[in-house]
Amino acid sequence: MSKKQTKRGFDPDDFKWFSDETVEKIKKAQDEIQWLLDRGYNFDSAYTFVCNHYLFSARQRLAIQRSVTGTSQLEKRKNSMLPLEAMKNGCVYIDGFNLIITLEVALSGSPVFLGKDGVLRDLAGLRGTYRIIDKTDMALKLVGRSLKDLSAQAAMFFLDSPVSNSGRLGSKILECSYDWNIPVDVELVPNVDVVLSKMNRIVTSDAIILDSCSGWFNLARKIVEDHISYAWIVDLS
Repeated sequence: MSKKQTKRGFDPDDFKWFSDETVEKIKKAQDEIQWLLDRGYNFDSAYTFVCNHYLFSARQRLAIQRSVTGTSQLEKRKNSMLPLEAMKNGCVYIDGFNLIITLEVALSGSPVFLGKDGVLRDLAGLRGTYRIIDKTDMALKLVGRSLKDLSAQAAMFFLDSPVSNSGRLGSKILECSYDWNIPVDVELVPNVDVVLSKMNRIVTSDAIILDSCSGWFNLARKIVEDHISYAWIVDLS
């Protein structure tokens, strides 16, 4: 029996919330929030003030929250982004849920958002729960193919242990990695953000990690652009 078809991160109202017209309004709001952040305003205050002014929906607000940041953070992320060719120089450390869910969302035809930092993000969110869906195997296949194409020497996936089914996903990663021809390991930790924020050669789109780690790869964007031609990319850059 085939798996039930699941559209990760899908909301039927997204066609309205992220139409061409509304995206232009969102981009304008992002510029206004960034202007305030660059002048020392608190993020929550600036974000709430501008979003209330435009009467954005909860989904639109979430897209803005996950994409917008100040100029100094954008510059820091730009300077710490590593060229994908550098994957061949050692092990890569992957924010597992972050990467896999973004790919599942893109494979589902649900919106992924391109921020000014060049990173793709989704609106799916974990909230402490995760389940393997019919897109998971394909997401992992694309990860393995891309790691092989980029000559990565090894990969370690970090998963948040408190999230439901983290162990099952870890087993799925190891099972799928048999065909990747590189060493792959999975580590379950209490808080992935805390671990990866102190490291180098990270794969993630998590803003907290990007602003703290010493180097990161923009792998999700490459995978989506190279292999998911039908992905719905909302350009907020």
